[in-house]
Amino acid sequence: MIKKRHLIFNIALVLFPWLTMLFVGKRAFKRYAFSGVFVVIFEILNHIYGHKRNWWKFYDKKASFFKDELPFSVGPYMPLSMWILKYSYGNFKKFAFLNVIADGLFAFLFIDILKKFKLVGLNRLNHFQFFIYLHYKAYLLYGVQYLYEKIRK
Repeated sequence: MIKKRHLIFNIALVLFPWLTMLFVGKRAFKRYAFSGVFVVIFEILNHIYGHKRNWWKFYDKKASFFKDELPFSVGPYMPLSMWILKYSYGNFKKFAFLNVIADGLFAFLFIDILKKFKLVGLNRLNHFQFFIYLHYKAYLLYGVQYLYEKIRK
C-alpha cells in the first residue's frame, strides 16, 4: 500500500516537470521530443534492471515498479532532457556541464533528502556509482539528438 506522502511525492514528481513544458516552446518541444521519448524508454529499461538488482530501496512495503520507479522515469527525465537540450544543444561542453550539475545534485544531494523523508535510498550502489548510472545516459541523449538532426536535414 502506498503511503500518502509517497503518493503526493509521485504526483508532484510527474506534474511539476511536465508543467514546465508549457514554457519550453512549441518549436523546441517538437525538435527535442524524439530524443526525450527515447531517453525515457531507455530509462524505464534501466529502472527495471536496477529494480531487479535492488540498487535502491523504497520504504513503502510491497515494492512495485509502477508506484516506485516509473514516476522517476516519466516525471523529470523527458522535461529535464528537453530543457538541457534546448539551452545547450550544439555546445557539447555546455551540455555535458549542465548534465554533470543536474545528475550530481540528484546523486549526491537529493537522494539523501529523499532518504531522510523515508521515500527512497540507495541500497547496492554508492553515490558515485549512482551518479554514473544517471550520467551516462546524457551522452546517449546527445547522440540520439545528433542523429535525429542529421536525418531530419
